[in-house]
Amino acid sequence: MITARITLAEPPARVWQVALDWSRQHEWIWATRARGGAAAGAAVVARTGLGPVGFTDTMEITEWDPPRRCTVRHTGKVVRGAGIFEVVPVSGGAGNGAGNGTEFRWTERMPVPAPLAGPLGERLLIPVGRWFLQTSLRRLARLV
Repeated sequence: MITARITLAEPPARVWQVALDWSRQHEWIWATRARGGAAAGAAVVARTGLGPVGFTDTMEITEWDPPRRCTVRHTGKVVRGAGIFEVVPVSGGAGNGAGNGTEFRWTERMPVPAPLAGPLGERLLIPVGRWFLQTSLRRLARLV
């Protein structure tokens, strides 16, 4: 399981509006384009990669609770498991002590692929995954 989080000086509704607009995710999730629905049971399809090198990530929304939480079940061949976006109100947005803001959390619960299973693979994949999520969240912060 990998979780990244960031505190933003924007209200939860604004963070949700930007983060869960699948068509805009390419603006903050590196090398990813997505499209999909906005309700439990809806499909989401994302393509991650550069040019011809990449993969398609198919998902089903299993929980849709705006503006608080979205959970997807990854159903593709490359990515399996669950992805969770959480929007949590906090006081003192962005740590500046002024007004209210939002903590945005992104969690991925996915099994380590067989060729990389074990301590060595986990020591490699977890930091790389965390870096990818945290880098994306910094881009989200600039966007909102």
